[in-house]
Amino acid sequence: MSWIYLFIAGVFEIAWALGMKYSDGFSRIVPTVCTIAGMAASFIFLALALRTLPISTAYAVWTGIGTFGVAVAGFFLFNESCSVLRILCLIMIAGGIAGLKLLTK
Repeated sequence: MSWIYLFIAGVFEIAWALGMKYSDGFSRIVPTVCTIAGMAASFIFLALALRTLPISTAYAVWTGIGTFGVAVAGFFLFNESCSVLRILCLIMIAGGIAGLKLLTK
């Protein structure tokens, strides 16, 4: 169950990071409220995952999910550069996340 909590925490991290972009410096109320709610949910699910997962693994996976997700969202939502090198870096992040999960007892 901890890995599911951690995945949910990562999804909420993606949501709040994107919400910050849409909040326009916290000047738009609805995206700001969604950002704050996403932050709270992300931390709550991370805390639940930390009941049984090692902090080093959980934190790395949590930030990796967020980094990967926001980068991919940036390609599609904000027309950010989608070069071969950027995609290779994202593949390495995904490989690191998978490796940490597979190597955690």
